[in-house]
Amino acid sequence: MESFLILGAGRFGSLAVQRILARKKVPRLVVVDRDGHVLEKRRENSVKTVVQDAIDFLVHYPGLGSEWIVPAIPVHVAFAWLCRQLAREGAVTQLAVPSLLDQQVPNSLRAKTGALYASFATFRCPDDCDEPDESCTVTGEVREADLFDVVRNIEVEGYVTLVVRSHQLAPGVGGYQLSVLWRLLEEARSTEKDVLVATACRCHGVFNALRFNRKAHSA
Repeated sequence: MESFLILGAGRFGSLAVQRILARKKVPRLVVVDRDGHVLEKRRENSVKTVVQDAIDFLVHYPGLGSEWIVPAIPVHVAFAWLCRQLAREGAVTQLAVPSLLDQQVPNSLRAKTGALYASFATFRCPDDCDEPDESCTVTGEVREADLFDVVRNIEVEGYVTLVVRSHQLAPGVGGYQLSVLWRLLEEARSTEKDVLVATACRCHGVFNALRFNRKAHSA
């Protein structure tokens, strides 16, 4: 049985629950939100709810690796999880994404936090987009490349770029498996460079950056 961890019980989390449950096979579904009142509205027989901060939950979730994570909170989940895990082993400094990237990704948008957003779309996409392989749902225009591939090919001096690909799990619902985060952690641990972390689907993506200094072991 497939397992899904829906992080957030707001509008997008609710849509994710409905659309995943509408699939033929009934999955194991866990919805996590720190607001218990919101979770009360999402209770269904096939859904387990957890009242907890979503990142706290994910950091301490042991899992098998095969679980699908569906981020439905206004946070770059993969990056936040990575920072928390690395902080157990050393000092983590969040950096502004290098300005060089603004010209290398489509329709870049800077957040006050230092994150960078990118999108092939110049409009609000429908929330039930099924992410066709080759063309845009709205315009019908052929997509020349997938954004996750564009991002993987970006090189910035002094940085290693690590990409989490978001897969289409249901119309308008994207996610990735827990094992992908485990691999992200190993890759971030193994480099001496600063780290660019991106989560991207075919059309949209978000970047954050960090510097990790491992604690020195005492003799």
